[in-house]
Amino acid sequence: MPIYFIAILDFEYDVAEERRKLMREVFPRDQDGNLFFDKLHFRFLQMPLFRKQEHELKDHSDKWIYFLKNLENFDHIPRILDKPIFQKAFDVTALANLDREQYTVYEQNLLDYWTTKAAFDTAREEGREAGRKEGEKRGEHRKALEIALALKGSGLEPARIAEVTGSPIHDIMNAAAATAFIRLIRLKRT
Repeated sequence: MPIYFIAILDFEYDVAEERRKLMREVFPRDQDGNLFFDKLHFRFLQMPLFRKQEHELKDHSDKWIYFLKNLENFDHIPRILDKPIFQKAFDVTALANLDREQYTVYEQNLLDYWTTKAAFDTAREEGREAGRKEGEKRGEHRKALEIALALKGSGLEPARIAEVTGSPIHDIMNAAAATAFIRLIRLKRT
């Protein structure tokens, strides 16, 4: 895996016009002139040599170099850099420019946000769990009443049904009465 060292220079070190290059890649050599490590790359960007304007940017490298060179002059994100990666870079630089007091306030606000979010997430999960338990409880109760109604329909006494299903007698009687009432309504409609 290659290792890159990138130096962003705000000056030109190539004095001879014919040697000037925006980016120069250097591979270090040891005292014997042998390549030190083929995966170690040094890149030097001479920012004064980058003279492209916004409308001349062609690729991602151009955009990054333009971003780095002009960052301190931007009062808004240029349209050509209106991408999530550059937005994130603008956000990071905005944070880096906060003074100590502003950064402390930012950190406290961030901590408050994460604490509140964690509390809401926990409450939501607890609410879901309570809802699941309530739903299971209602489902079990409904199933017990269905069994109780089936047993009542087969002639079993309500006291014995209550004993078998664990449902209170008044629930069994109410369910039986409601079922009888629904049947009566259906008969009248037909």
